[in-house]
Amino acid sequence: MTSRTSRIAALLAGLFLAFSMVAIDHAEARRGGSFGSRGTRTFQSAPPTRTAPAPTAPVERSMTPNTGVNNAARQPQAGLQRPGFMSGFGGTMMRGLLLGGLIGLLVGHGFGGLAGMFGFLLQALLIGGAIILAIRFFRSQSARGPAPALAGVGNTQASQFENRAQRETGTAGSFTIPGFGGGSGGGYDATRSEEITLAQTDLDAFQQLLTEVQEAFGREDHAALRRSVTPEMVSYLSEELADNAQKGLRNEVSDVTLLQADIAESWREDDRDYATAALRYESRDVMRERASGKVVEGDQDHPTETIELWTFTRQNGSNWKLSAIQEA
Repeated sequence: MTSRTSRIAALLAGLFLAFSMVAIDHAEARRGGSFGSRGTRTFQSAPPTRTAPAPTAPVERSMTPNTGVNNAARQPQAGLQRPGFMSGFGGTMMRGLLLGGLIGLLVGHGFGGLAGMFGFLLQALLIGGAIILAIRFFRSQSARGPAPALAGVGNTQASQFENRAQRETGTAGSFTIPGFGGGSGGGYDATRSEEITLAQTDLDAFQQLLTEVQEAFGREDHAALRRSVTPEMVSYLSEELADNAQKGLRNEVSDVTLLQADIAESWREDDRDYATAALRYESRDVMRERASGKVVEGDQDHPTETIELWTFTRQNGSNWKLSAIQEA
């Protein structure tokens, strides 16, 4: 009886882990992860803003060579490192405990060996939970400090951006858009980049590109994407569209509305300008079957809210284009 119970417990644990891995893989495939290029700052985290206060992971997929300054920028920075529970020493311990429990089952120790392993595992989880709560407490205390200073635009421009967005959406007073503002991050190659100031026309272009790119992707309009994003981003987005088509699916995105935005950093490298903005927006984002039009994921009647970091670039004063997307 004990042996049968232990086998059932092990089977359920395995099924749970397998389901979790499948769910994570699907979510990553659904959103595409973080991809694109941010010049010499591609492999470093963007500074936090009011819209995206949590540290953001660097770009995962990029055609930018990972050499020189970028290698140094990818190293963990003090105060920004957020290792997962299954990484580092904790991950090694967890994997060792799980492996030890499974080996105990295989060699005949039965449920007793598994119970011992789970007992020690429970203690480790309790200790880890206490540490996580303490870290979150101190972070929440530090987050209550003064709001970050505006970078790249003044208060008048921020107010203009808020009023314009409210006029377009017809929802004045229903939400607050504090305007673009944030801080400039360190760790970049100062010999190749310099901070720049953005104008209101730049902010308007970023808001327009948010809608154009999302809706062009939902329509599978490759020509419109080529006008709004860099060639590198075209390749990533086209790859995702092709993958959906191969699965008989279509990702429909509509009714994109910007709710809040901040500029994390804006800079120039040689003849090219860059600006990374934290965007909080809502949209109707569903996955449909191509043949029947049936919704297989998402809610077509209720918009969903998303927070992402979008990096825009332009060369020699030409039009801005989207060059990177990072999950926040």
